[in-house]
Amino acid sequence: MKFVIVFSALFAVALSAAVSQDSAHAETLRYDNDNIGVEGFKYAVETSDGKSASEQGVLKNVGTENEAISVQGQFSYIGTDGVTYTVTYIADENGFQPQGAHLPVEPKL
Repeated sequence: MKFVIVFSALFAVALSAAVSQDSAHAETLRYDNDNIGVEGFKYAVETSDGKSASEQGVLKNVGTENEAISVQGQFSYIGTDGVTYTVTYIADENGFQPQGAHLPVEPKL
C-alpha cells in the first residue's frame, strides 16, 4: 500500500510540473475520493483548465507471498497545440503499461 501512496504522490508531482501559467489559477471542478483502505482505493479529479485524472487500485492475492497492487487509471490534459491528450494505464506486477493515441507503440515482430 505504501507503493500506491508513493506512486500517486509522484504522479501528482509530475502532473503538476506540466502546469502552464494559464492553469496556475485553475479551480477544482470535481474531486471524488472513494474506497480508500488497506485493500484498495479509487479517486477522480477534474480541473477548470481541462485536466482530469482518475485511478483505482486493488490489492490482489491478499495475505499470500504473491500479494500485489493492481492499478488502473487515466489522465488527460490540453496540450499547447489545443489538442486534448489522454493516457490510460495499468500498473501491476508486469510494470507500468501506458496507452495513448499520441504515444509510440512498440513494433510487433
